[in-house]
Amino acid sequence: MIEENSARPARPDEQPALEGILRRASLAAPDYREQLLAHPEVLALPVEQIEAGRVFVSELDRKPAGFCVLVPASTDELELEGLFVDPPFWGQGIGRLLVCRAAAIAAGMGARRMSVIAGHEARGFYEKCGFTVTGETRTQFAPALIMHLMLDAAVGSNE
Repeated sequence: MIEENSARPARPDEQPALEGILRRASLAAPDYREQLLAHPEVLALPVEQIEAGRVFVSELDRKPAGFCVLVPASTDELELEGLFVDPPFWGQGIGRLLVCRAAAIAAGMGARRMSVIAGHEARGFYEKCGFTVTGETRTQFAPALIMHLMLDAAVGSNE
């Protein structure tokens, strides 16, 4: 079982392991597998994001099981730029834990909301985490949803 406080800042030496999680999680979902295999350069986690303190890791048995990436979107908004859970650990609450941790970090930094650009297949997950659809966009591979989470409500509901 995972404890709520188990998401911590990533370390630069973990970058290869985290990229492995990113690749496995991305390729396990069939929707974009072919495009991702044709463009492996998009399956990267720049060490600069880790060094900037933007990457947060959740562990199981002292090994990374998932991570998220938070980046500034505007003066009062942070974007959940990436959320990846190693496929053997899907369905164990790690993704939700990482969203909750990211929301708490964003609120602590003074952000009023958190955004995510999500594929249509992830809509249900993010809605269960409190996000609402606020628009549509297009990613490199497909149409996507723009979703937002108001942090005052999200942080208050998890206390």
